[in-house]
Amino acid sequence: MIKGLLRFIIAVIFIASGFVKAVDLVGFSFKMEEYFSPPVFNMPFLEKFALLFSIIVVVLELFLGFLLLLKLKLKFTLSALIALCVFFGFLTFYSAYFNVVTDCGCFGDAIKFTPWESFLKDVVLLVGLIILFILYRKEFSKKDVYGETNKTENNKFKLAALGIFCAIMIVIMSVGIINEPIIDFRDYKIGTDLKAEKDKINKNPSEYKTFYSLKNSKTGEVLKVNQDDYVNQTKYWEEGSPWTIEEGKNESKLIKEGYKSEIVKFKIEDPTGNDLTNEIINAPKAIIVFSYHPKDVSPELLKKVEAKVNSQKGAVIYGVSTEQNTFKTIKNAMMDGTAIKTIARSNPFVLILEKGKIADKQPAKNYVD
Repeated sequence: MIKGLLRFIIAVIFIASGFVKAVDLVGFSFKMEEYFSPPVFNMPFLEKFALLFSIIVVVLELFLGFLLLLKLKLKFTLSALIALCVFFGFLTFYSAYFNVVTDCGCFGDAIKFTPWESFLKDVVLLVGLIILFILYRKEFSKKDVYGETNKTENNKFKLAALGIFCAIMIVIMSVGIINEPIIDFRDYKIGTDLKAEKDKINKNPSEYKTFYSLKNSKTGEVLKVNQDDYVNQTKYWEEGSPWTIEEGKNESKLIKEGYKSEIVKFKIEDPTGNDLTNEIINAPKAIIVFSYHPKDVSPELLKKVEAKVNSQKGAVIYGVSTEQNTFKTIKNAMMDGTAIKTIARSNPFVLILEKGKIADKQPAKNYVD
C-alpha cells in the first residue's frame, strides 16, 4: 500500500513536470540556452541544439513517469529515473550555489521554484526513487534485466494506454513548436491587461539592497556590508580607510518581495532610449511585431508582416527587436531579448493590444496567412 502510493505520487510528479514543459517546448528550450550560455556552462556551440535537448528531456520525463505509473519495466524505469534525478540535481545545485539561473524551468511557467527549492525537490525525489527501488527489488524479474515483472496479464492494456498517451503528447508538443502552446501558463496570455498589471507592480514593488564585498588591505579580512551600513559608517570609505570594494563581487539581494509578474519586464524603448511603454499600453489599439533573433528572420516573411501591419489604420505600430534596424517600413523599437522570448515563442511574432489588454497574439507566419 505504502510503496504503491509512493510510486503513484512520484510518477504523477514526473508526468506533471514533463507535461507543463511539453506544452511549451520552445519556452523550455530558452531555459536550456541559459544553461549553455557563457555565464553558466560556457558551451554556446550547444545553444542551437537547445530545442532538441529539450525534447529529449521532456520525452524521458513523460515516458519514464508513465512507465512508473503503469508499473512497467520497474527495474529499468527506476534506474533511469534515478539517473535523471542525479542529472537534474547537479544542474539545480550548480544554479543555486553559483546563482546563475534563477529559475530552472522544472515546471515551466506553471509553477516557479527558486534554485534551492528546485534542488531540494530533486533530492526528495531521488530519495523517494531509491526507497522505491529497494521496496520493489524482489519483484524484479531475474530473466529480464530491464525489470519487467512476471505478471503479464495486464500488459496489453498497459501498453495500449502507453501508446495512446505517447500519441497525445506528440500532438501537444508538435502544436506548441509549430504554433503556440495549447495551454498558456505565461503572464502574457490573451486577456491579460498589461496596464492593470503595471499598476499592481507600481503599487507593490519588490525592494532590493546592494551588498558590497569589502576587503581590508591590512588584514585581508573580507566583509559583506549592505548599502545603508556602507554609507552610514565612514570607516568603510573615509580617506585612509583600509577597506576597498572588491570589483565584480557585489550582490543585489531581495529584501521585500512585491507583486510578482513577468509584466515587470515589459519595457519598450526607441533606438535613442526613450520609453515607449506608456504610449503602447494606453493606445486604443497597438500592433507590435517582435523578433528575438532578427538575423534568423526570412526577409520575405518580414516584408509580408510589415505590409499587413501597415494596412491596419489607426493603430500604434512598432517593430520590437534586439537590433535597431530590423524593420524597414515600421518604426523600430528595442527590448531585452530575454523579455521578448517571454512574450514570443515564434520569431517573428505579432502581439495585438486594445487599451493595454492582450486581444490576440500569434506567430507572424499565421498572422499573414
